[in-house]
Amino acid sequence: MRVFLTGATGFIGSYLVPELINAGHHVVGLSRSDAGTEALTRAGAEVFRGEVNDLSRLRLAAEAADGVIHAAFNHDFSRLKQNSEADRKVIETLGEVLAGSDRPLVISSGTGLVRSQTGGPAVEADDHVTSAEFARAASEEAADAVIAKGGRVMVMRLSQVHDTRHQGRIAQHILLSRRNGRVAYVGDGKNRLPAVHVSDAVRLYRLALEKGQTGARYHAVGEEGVALRDIADVIGAGLKIPVESIAPEEAPEYFGWLADLAQIDLSASSSLTREQLGWNSTGPDLLTDLRNMDYSAT
Repeated sequence: MRVFLTGATGFIGSYLVPELINAGHHVVGLSRSDAGTEALTRAGAEVFRGEVNDLSRLRLAAEAADGVIHAAFNHDFSRLKQNSEADRKVIETLGEVLAGSDRPLVISSGTGLVRSQTGGPAVEADDHVTSAEFARAASEEAADAVIAKGGRVMVMRLSQVHDTRHQGRIAQHILLSRRNGRVAYVGDGKNRLPAVHVSDAVRLYRLALEKGQTGARYHAVGEEGVALRDIADVIGAGLKIPVESIAPEEAPEYFGWLADLAQIDLSASSSLTREQLGWNSTGPDLLTDLRNMDYSAT
């Protein structure tokens, strides 16, 4: 396929571009900078200059594509509602372009937006929260709207994507630990975070693009849940600082905007994803990558 990829120069995109090219696809990557253009060119991708919120440029790129993967998102949490609503517009625009065809659109979401109906790990069939509850859910709401109009949309729900350089939310835990001179977890620290190595996540994006089912939710989950206590222990060893349990009432002072997330069990399953797409995780687990990262560089 001729695949248009947003977020092509980001963390996931830098792995996804070669994954798609090695599978025989022609990748057209969105880039807003000269540095991004150079990186994509070196990787063997065609470059489409533009910015993800320039909807007219997105239309032009999507019109020429056989399929689209939307992997871009602005993770500035101080502007989460604004960024989420901007993402809604991007998905609506891409959906309009691809409507009436069998061309696939894979959009990105997160397992943290899903609420388990059973109390166990969240599964693919579980509904997402509303954007009124958590702004980031605007992306899944936009996908719902495009699917209702007949668009061939698949939702990639990401867990904590990691390698030895990037760990998403965990990077904030490391920053807070440095700032406070200790690594904290709440209570017994048995609440969990699902995770997936970036190499496994990008392979799943490709499989969803190639043979995903319309309306499907796929969970990029290699580990159903890694305990926050275990994560804290590894960070403490890496930074050589104490690890301590704190009471729930102390969480806002230590964690700030992360206080609620630091206390929720967010475990998630990928059983249906594995069954439907024949996907299996083979990359290093989260704690292994955390042990092998260079803490002097964080």
